[in-house]
Amino acid sequence: MGLIKEFKAFIMKGNVLDLAVAVIIGGAFGKVVTSLVSDIIMPPIGLILGKVDFKQLKLVIQSGKEAVMNGTQIVTPAVSEVSLNYGMFVQNIFDFVLIGFCIFIVLKAYQKVSPKKEEAPAPKEPTNEEKLLTEIRDILKSKN
Repeated sequence: MGLIKEFKAFIMKGNVLDLAVAVIIGGAFGKVVTSLVSDIIMPPIGLILGKVDFKQLKLVIQSGKEAVMNGTQIVTPAVSEVSLNYGMFVQNIFDFVLIGFCIFIVLKAYQKVSPKKEEAPAPKEPTNEEKLLTEIRDILKSKN
């Protein structure tokens, strides 16, 4: 029974709950921003650049071939296309940059509305008495 109580105490800690909420909200936020990039921002950019869909851009290394059949017998098997899908890479980089920018804007807004922490007071300058006592101590150390 102790293990269950420990697990319950662990789960109910504020940090674990905060982390769970952050992961869930972050996942949903990522989907929203990805949709914004894929469905709202990239189509006009693709249109401006000559009706290009970035996800379809690729460099074909080896063309695919369909299987050659003689009735039900396979004469030559099918060959899959081998390509570098750099369009998806460009799309993912754009998503990453935009998500990072959105998080930056959210954090800046949060910092403006959150109460500012008080800074620790600067250390005081030693008094004249403390300076004299320090000098006397240093002189006595040097004589010994």
